[in-house]
Amino acid sequence: MNNFAYKVENFTADIPVADYIAGYRDAPHFMKLCQKCPNYGKSWGCPPFDFDTEAVLRQYNQAHIIATKITPEANDIQISESQKLMIPERIRLERELLDMEKSIPGSRAFAFVGKCLYCQKEECTRVCNQPCRHPDKVRPSLDAFGFDISKTLTYLFGIKLLWSENGLVPPYLMLVTALFHNNDRTPSVTPVFAERIFSRPQQQA
Repeated sequence: MNNFAYKVENFTADIPVADYIAGYRDAPHFMKLCQKCPNYGKSWGCPPFDFDTEAVLRQYNQAHIIATKITPEANDIQISESQKLMIPERIRLERELLDMEKSIPGSRAFAFVGKCLYCQKEECTRVCNQPCRHPDKVRPSLDAFGFDISKTLTYLFGIKLLWSENGLVPPYLMLVTALFHNNDRTPSVTPVFAERIFSRPQQQA
């Protein structure tokens, strides 16, 4: 096996929900993009939703945004292997977000959906019109609720969202998650600056 080290960093920002909606949300635009995704209507974490997303958002006063930067040491990682970088951090982040939800009653977490972490080997029950197997864990993403992740990173964190070129993982990957709440104090997220590794199979000669 070849080991590839990567660095992970957490950055946080807090913004009133009303300001975040006004400056960073374009629900019609991002709904059109979501409709092009194969997960649209097939995952309980993805649109379309059977409730008014803006009404849900406006229940909250504050948004605690978490930007997680994953920087691999190698510069020749195929984009098809990017999940090996992202999934360990998604697992960590979602665990922390759910813990924050529990510590602040009435709050709502927003994760990074992509492929669901909890039914990876099974088809989502939404496909057969059955309830979610893990409603206590599955959370939608910010972009599923119409937020602009690129703009969020640029103006709240000063970080540019990068895309793959030539089939390779970009110099860094970003995960953007959040907790919406009505609490007076800022939620606590574990500071992260760590070195981690993931493995890929040895390429055949």
